[in-house]
Amino acid sequence: MIVLARGLVRLVGFVALLALAAAGLVLAVFCIGTGTSGPSLARLAKLLHLASLRDTVGHWLGQMETHGSVAVIALACGFGAILLGLLLLAGVLVPRRERLVTLSRGEPGTLAARRRALAQAATTLVERVRGVTEARIRVRPRRTTGGRLSVRASHTRRADPAQVQTAVHEALGGLTEPFDLKARLEVRRRGRVE
Repeated sequence: MIVLARGLVRLVGFVALLALAAAGLVLAVFCIGTGTSGPSLARLAKLLHLASLRDTVGHWLGQMETHGSVAVIALACGFGAILLGLLLLAGVLVPRRERLVTLSRGEPGTLAARRRALAQAATTLVERVRGVTEARIRVRPRRTTGGRLSVRASHTRRADPAQVQTAVHEALGGLTEPFDLKARLEVRRRGRVE
């Protein structure tokens, strides 16, 4: 729900900023001149038909003050606008929950790491293995302690896949064994064309 609210805030904010910038530019151009001919505020009011708009909308605004179906529709639209505003505020003000991988939990406290930092550390360990040309690692935390590492390692044509897989598993051992991380390895030969 918060992700949807954040996306909606970004979209509405972007559209509102574009509309505000365009309106400001038009108003600035029309504020330069004076009089009724050429770009001026009086000319802008005439172009936007503000007098006829007041005559058209004035009757409807008068109906909203009385009891009836128009007042109910206006009330529903008002509540909808309030709810949309609250949703937009929640999207802006509610902090984003950071998904941390809890490595260990004990008496002194909790040791946790960010997923990206853990993936970078694992990538460094895997890329140091002889025969590995590229490594891509995704980290997924578990609800309790530990997590899962998805390792995709590419090796050269001359390297034996079984040896590379064993070496990668050993290289990750210092990271996976003490912290209850499960590594799923996928070793493949690197293609000629990327």
